[in-house]
Amino acid sequence: MNNTVTFFVAALSVAALSACATDRTVAADSSIELTDLAKLPAPTGEFFYTIGPQEKLEIEVVGAEEISGAYLTDVDGHIGFPYLGLVKVGGGSPGDAAEMIASGLREDYILDPQVRVIPEELPPPSITIGGEITKPGAYPAAGRVTLLQLVSQAEGLDQFAKEDDVLVFRTVEGRQYIGVYDIRAIGRGNAPDPVLYANDLVVVGDSPARRRLDNIIGLSPILTPVAILIDRLGS
Repeated sequence: MNNTVTFFVAALSVAALSACATDRTVAADSSIELTDLAKLPAPTGEFFYTIGPQEKLEIEVVGAEEISGAYLTDVDGHIGFPYLGLVKVGGGSPGDAAEMIASGLREDYILDPQVRVIPEELPPPSITIGGEITKPGAYPAAGRVTLLQLVSQAEGLDQFAKEDDVLVFRTVEGRQYIGVYDIRAIGRGNAPDPVLYANDLVVVGDSPARRRLDNIIGLSPILTPVAILIDRLGS
């Protein structure tokens, strides 16, 4: 499996703030490519659920009751499945797990396997916020939720937050998109307030995730209200 990760960076053309006279370097690394993406794309489907560790799954193989039944993932997201041995289902959707099992069975055991994977419990859709925020955690993704609304639900930024350093992580069709926002500019009406979706992750301020991102792309402090980065995951 190719684990190479390539980042694509784009910055909006917006009205410059007074600080914009400072030199701003982006896409300095050879693996970075400047793009014209202006905003995070919306998810293309319904609420996306990923299978986690130590989770109970009901797996049905039509016409093969002897291998159908309840299975428990281990701490690494594997299940022990008849004929196939250890199968890594953690991190994927129930549909991904069903296709993986069907593909394995199709090789040597069942001509046209029909497989369904049903988690025992589906959590409600939520958006997670962490970093320099008063009350980090997962918040309901019910209705239309914007970045400012989520920050308000989490009782605001804490005293150490960097207002121009708010990241939104989102995965759409196998790509991880990373939006870098200036919450102060948004709050003053100088930049649009982005809509958030279920499974988004928001990180405020100088978080470990931000430090890792800076190390990868050598991105100097964001001086415009928003920038978009796309992490195209290797397959």
